[in-house]
Amino acid sequence: MVEKTPDTKKEEENSKSSKKLGFSSPRLELKKTIGGGTVRQSFSHGRTKSVSVEVKKVRSYKAFDATKEAQINNSNNKDKGLSEEETEARLKAINNSIKKKESVLEEKIEEINKEPSKVSEENKKESKKESNIKEKEINDIIPAPLKESDSDKSIRLRKEEEAEEKKKSTKKQLSLGRDFGKRRQKKLSINQAFEDEERQRSLASVRRAREREKRVNAGGGSEATKKIVREVTIPEVISVQELANRMATRSSEIVKSLMKNGVLATATQTIDGDTAELVVIEFGHTVKRVSDADVEIGLETVVDSSEGEKRPPVVTVMGHVDHGKTSLLDAIRSTDIVSKESGGITQHIGAYQIETKDKQIITFIDTPGHAAFSAMRARGANITDIVVLVVAADDSVMPQTIEAIQHALEAKAPIVLAINKIDTPGSNPLKVKQDLLQHNVITEDVGGEVVAVEVSALKKTNIDELLSVINLQSELLELKAVKEGDASGVVVESRVDAGRGVVATLLVSRGTLKIGDIVVAGANWGRVKALLDYKGDRRKLAVPSEPVEILGLNSVPQAGDQFAVVKSESRAREVSEYRQSLAQKNNPLTARTTVTNVDQMLTQIKQGQRKALPIILKTDVNGSMEAISAALRDLQNDEVTSQIILSGVGALNESDIMLAVSSGAIVVAFNVRADAPAKKIAKQHNIEIKYYSIIYNILDDIKNLLSGLMAPIESEVFLGYAKIKKVFKITKIGKIAGCEITEGVVKKNIKVRLLRENVVIHEGDLSTLKHHQKEVDEVKEGMECGMALENYEDIKEGDLIECFEIKTEIPTLK
Repeated sequence: MVEKTPDTKKEEENSKSSKKLGFSSPRLELKKTIGGGTVRQSFSHGRTKSVSVEVKKVRSYKAFDATKEAQINNSNNKDKGLSEEETEARLKAINNSIKKKESVLEEKIEEINKEPSKVSEENKKESKKESNIKEKEINDIIPAPLKESDSDKSIRLRKEEEAEEKKKSTKKQLSLGRDFGKRRQKKLSINQAFEDEERQRSLASVRRAREREKRVNAGGGSEATKKIVREVTIPEVISVQELANRMATRSSEIVKSLMKNGVLATATQTIDGDTAELVVIEFGHTVKRVSDADVEIGLETVVDSSEGEKRPPVVTVMGHVDHGKTSLLDAIRSTDIVSKESGGITQHIGAYQIETKDKQIITFIDTPGHAAFSAMRARGANITDIVVLVVAADDSVMPQTIEAIQHALEAKAPIVLAINKIDTPGSNPLKVKQDLLQHNVITEDVGGEVVAVEVSALKKTNIDELLSVINLQSELLELKAVKEGDASGVVVESRVDAGRGVVATLLVSRGTLKIGDIVVAGANWGRVKALLDYKGDRRKLAVPSEPVEILGLNSVPQAGDQFAVVKSESRAREVSEYRQSLAQKNNPLTARTTVTNVDQMLTQIKQGQRKALPIILKTDVNGSMEAISAALRDLQNDEVTSQIILSGVGALNESDIMLAVSSGAIVVAFNVRADAPAKKIAKQHNIEIKYYSIIYNILDDIKNLLSGLMAPIESEVFLGYAKIKKVFKITKIGKIAGCEITEGVVKKNIKVRLLRENVVIHEGDLSTLKHHQKEVDEVKEGMECGMALENYEDIKEGDLIECFEIKTEIPTLK
């Protein structure tokens, strides 16, 4: 048995005397991190309140490092049986051996570097072996680290996995809508403090990300969303936002596409239909182009003579003024219309129906004959079946006769020649036929197709023969029309009647017009309230080739406009609005354009470029308004012009006179009168209203007014020459030239030119003319006189004075 030394006994006693392992307190608890206290809080009005305050401290934790603890334990275990002097000696010996070995290694490395660069492979192998041996020896001397514990390995592997996941997430770049790793957490538990893991994504989030990735990468298939191809309706003009709505895309994408095509437009701006079509095609949709004119589809009047029942012929009576057209109609109808017309001249289109002895019905249309109503004659020829050309036997072919022939030939309507006034002295029907040969009107007498009838309207000669020829022509044409269905036709004339409103004369060409039908006539519409025939009797319906008057339109239509019956008021309103917008763009006589034209006219007058006469025109019927407007527009030249700022049908009202006051226009009323308020305003502002019933008087008066606006024509008239013989200087008067009249006459207060060596050096007025110290009005050739020039004294002997005067003439508009 080995006996214990005194040192070992002391150690055992010390170990027995050391404290036992245990808890310092009877309870297991964490140190409190909350500090408390009270604070006195003061309020207004001297009130106070004690408030308890708690201060929370954030507990910090450090991760447990097992490797360090293990190394410390191992070193302690190894050095347990050694004293301090022995351990120090051991460490010194180890350090000395390490230093020696390092110095030996350094010396060998230096020797190797000093040798040549090329070393054999055997030397390299030996050096490698030696270095390996040295590394082994060093490793034996230096203690190796302990093996990695399981907890450290799990932490390291977990961090490597998270780094790999982050790399994958950066490559995919999936938008999850929320930054999960950096989300702030309000509470921190002990488990979360010890765990370094970030917040995990939910399964729903991962599922959504995978589905989104599939949609992005999918090139087709059932899972990928298929693009919807739409049929996009594109009008003539459309806004960018409206186009985006119809394509079901964002307006910003449309703007980007437009910018690529070089069009800069915002969402609220409009683009044309062609540009919109390119955008729609670019987005892969189909295009359907529509136009504003599509509202008129179905309103076209189709006249087909091959179908339907037989209808009466529409006959237009045409010819020169005063050749007896209306008198011939009076003889046919046994009425007296000529006495009712102003000046015996037809100024309206009239539509009538007569019944012959054979009980055949013929519709007659009477057109005005003078030059102003050219448009009316053209309109009458377009709606007619047969043209009756009336030529006076004593007057032969005249300008409006030639024009009527041209209208008939353009309309491809057969012509029946009526040679009127055969009972007057000097009539020559044969000369009329010969003159018409020059204008492609060949009668049957010379082998042509035109039937000529010699008639007398006053004595009613050969009227029945003329009617029989018209019936024969209508039978050859085989005129037919469909009576069933909605009516359509042409507006012959329109006017405004007091008490009845707008009255329009219509000629039905197809279908049946009834009371209560909704009619669209040009840019106007309305419901038919009453139907009246040419005699003024009420009718319930109107059949083809029948002229009727209707009441109920909202405004006066233009003569020659097509009318049609529609099913509903909304359709009629759409067509009317479209035609009104079209008329405002194209027609220079619309109210909006005339206002701008007036502004332009006023600026031209201010600048002295052109003088204009503003006119307000009101007539009884629409045809007269068109004719007078056309005639007045022709009254102009480079210096003056007539400007119609307002034209309309009906009586003069208050607004018409107020426009005349503001614009300084003259008011022309043709077969209409002003109402009481209009007369009162006109009297207050001294506005003269000119009333007319004959168109020629209007044109003559406007010509005279325009001539007054024109600048007077100035002409120079030569009077004579005076030669200066001597110059006298008189105080308070100046220089006086003593002259001899060498040619012509010199008068007082005339214009003179001073010539020196045939060069004009002065032009001015003659201030003084004396003969023998007496002022005279005239000095003749060969006489002497004294002359003084106004505000000029640079005169010399031998100068020549040329005398002339300026005459002004008032021009006339041709």
